[in-house]
Amino acid sequence: MNSLRTLPKVDKCLSHPLFEDANATLVMKIARTKIEELRQALMNKELESFDEEALMHEMKKAYDALFEPSLKPLINATGVILHTNMGRSLISKTLLERASEVICNYSNLEYNLEMGSRGERYEHVSTHLKELLNVEDVLVVNNNASAVFLILNTFAKNQEVVVSRGELVEIGGSFRIPEVMKQSGALLCEVGATNKTKIADYESAINENTVMLMKVHQSNFSIEGFSEDVAYENLKQLATQNNLLDYYDLGSGYVPKLPYNLGNREHSLSEILTCNPSLISFSGDKLFGSVQAGIIAGRADLIAKLKKNQLLRMLRVDKITLSLLEESIKAYLAEEYEQIPTLWLLFRSVEELAQRALHVKEIIGENVCDVVESETYMGGGTLPNRRFPTIALHVKGKATLLERKFREKHVIGRIENDQFLLDFRTILPSVEEKLIDIIKSIVGN
Repeated sequence: MNSLRTLPKVDKCLSHPLFEDANATLVMKIARTKIEELRQALMNKELESFDEEALMHEMKKAYDALFEPSLKPLINATGVILHTNMGRSLISKTLLERASEVICNYSNLEYNLEMGSRGERYEHVSTHLKELLNVEDVLVVNNNASAVFLILNTFAKNQEVVVSRGELVEIGGSFRIPEVMKQSGALLCEVGATNKTKIADYESAINENTVMLMKVHQSNFSIEGFSEDVAYENLKQLATQNNLLDYYDLGSGYVPKLPYNLGNREHSLSEILTCNPSLISFSGDKLFGSVQAGIIAGRADLIAKLKKNQLLRMLRVDKITLSLLEESIKAYLAEEYEQIPTLWLLFRSVEELAQRALHVKEIIGENVCDVVESETYMGGGTLPNRRFPTIALHVKGKATLLERKFREKHVIGRIENDQFLLDFRTILPSVEEKLIDIIKSIVGN
């Protein structure tokens, strides 16, 4: 028990040179914990002695760990552009710098400069969004799930909403349309079969308690083969004939025509909005390529009612989101698509990706890697089951071992056909030199 008598006092830890500029409260908390752990180990005969200096360094390591960021930058080499687990859409540094003038200063977030009185935060993106989408009005909330909830709660509480059975989707995080409808107070009326829904199914379901016909994008799955769904324009026409609201939960919306024929099954925002929908909603990130937000667009009178819902206070976005979203929309208006990284990555040609991959191969050496053609997906609950071409670097060796070693270096690749691949569809040019150094450190040159 002699070692117990030599355990350092907390005050001694605080005076150690390692903690000269440290937060004393944090040091005391760590010291008490570490000393108590050591005391128990000595009493239980798990240790016979200890090194005081080693203990101080262990405390310093624990102290430093508190200031290590939990969120860390990764090199996405999976090929999945909208990788949900890695933050989906990127924000360009140019747009971030433009937005920083507002973010880092006081602003007119809710101040009307002309009137010298309280203003409305939603006006700051509405002008640009209305111009881009050519709609009467818009509203931005914190994500598309919030948009769905707010719309249903505002217009369909205790009333029926007709939805195709094949569109009662579940997306990431167990977000299920039927559960959201239930929580919002709306009454679900599902029609059709899982694989087939016809306009007649909607028509026969309409009754005196029906308030809305809703279409939901299938998001992260697709029904192939013997299947049929109702086009939105037909649903819109039926809703108008019966004096009902129509609403399209689009999930993800895009503006310019997509490459690789990806738009064959997916209508752009402009195509959908030519139907003059009552309301649509989509994510600010995903294919739109900006920050996480829920964008609601449609009739001005309906948007006005949404703004009066008390729930909006809980779903509103802050100045950072609004500033970045506004800069993204302005980039769209100026057709500066290179400032939307999601689009920039998607539009890279296979030839360009191959050139970059060959360049890395020449530096690393063909004995340890080779260039392969492959296919990838967009991800993020968009363009379900739509593959498009890509180029990857196959790093030779045991795939599972390489995956772990690269992951430890914050490089996330993928395993395909028992090969470890670094997909250039999502490898930013700005991290290419860093990636080369990492490859060298793992497989040698």
